[in-house]
Amino acid sequence: MTLDIPAPYLLFLGDVTDPIDVKSAFGVRDWAPERVVGELALPAATVTLGLPAMAPAQAAAAGAKAILIGAVNMGGFIPRNWLPSLLAGLEAGLDIVSGMHRKLASVPELAEAAERLGRKLIDVRVPPADIAVGNGNPRTGKRLLTVGTDCAMGKKYTSLALARALHAQGVDATFRATGQTGIMISGSGLPMDSVVVDFASGAAERLSPDAAADHWDVIEGQGSLLHPGFAGVTLALLHGSQPDVMVLCHDPRRTVIRGLPDISIPPLNDVMALYLPLARLTNQTTRFAGVSLNTHGLSEIEAATALKTAEAETGLPAADPVRGGAAFDQLVEACVG
Repeated sequence: MTLDIPAPYLLFLGDVTDPIDVKSAFGVRDWAPERVVGELALPAATVTLGLPAMAPAQAAAAGAKAILIGAVNMGGFIPRNWLPSLLAGLEAGLDIVSGMHRKLASVPELAEAAERLGRKLIDVRVPPADIAVGNGNPRTGKRLLTVGTDCAMGKKYTSLALARALHAQGVDATFRATGQTGIMISGSGLPMDSVVVDFASGAAERLSPDAAADHWDVIEGQGSLLHPGFAGVTLALLHGSQPDVMVLCHDPRRTVIRGLPDISIPPLNDVMALYLPLARLTNQTTRFAGVSLNTHGLSEIEAATALKTAEAETGLPAADPVRGGAAFDQLVEACVG
């Protein structure tokens, strides 16, 4: 599913105080910087992207075409205190792009202003209406799926980095976005968390269709089998993607599921042993190529120690795709080798 998303963007951060709650904005900044002119945050916000602070009218004067909501909240709704900034964006001639669950047009003030001003309200989390039920039939081409020990720990960044690295090596590869941020970065994809559950594995099949024998689809993972709230989308991706290769994403500082302190994260080998038999329902030869660690916030020595620990535990290459280097090169080679 390809979307026509007007760019460049003014990234709206709302009033968030946790960097994880603006991971969409960080993702767009990091992977599509050419589509960004600045950021807009409310006074209560404590997070910044390090971009120029702009009011909507300033952003429009700088060439922005849309205000992109880069913040999320529990429930995916538009808070009332965000409306003045969003309405100012419409008045300044900007469209609004949102990855929230609640549709922009369902907010009366936004719908009225957009209609009056001739602006677009673009919701990214809208799946196509004609998705079929998954069937598990084999498809041609190669597929790599990132999976995780928890949510929000690097599956998107890992997928984007692997797709970019494969391209650099001359490999025919496509990044397949499965969440709102990935879709905002690439301009196409399928929002898996908005698909009716009966059709979720079929959506994953549609996302990665038949391809040439040497083509790789690098599929962005979602959720985690360990998370009681989001394991369903992970399982659908496992079955529908039919991955030839998986890369396990992990934050070495996390010992429990974020927000659920009573659920511990098992050793990496135990997590892999959970994923493999479920993935092999639709691809009996799927394998793990390695581990991607999110070492953000660790020193170079701490990161190197964490990578060596993961390699020793799993017997597979481990790397931080953001830090790159020889370790990441080895992970890329293990994926396609």
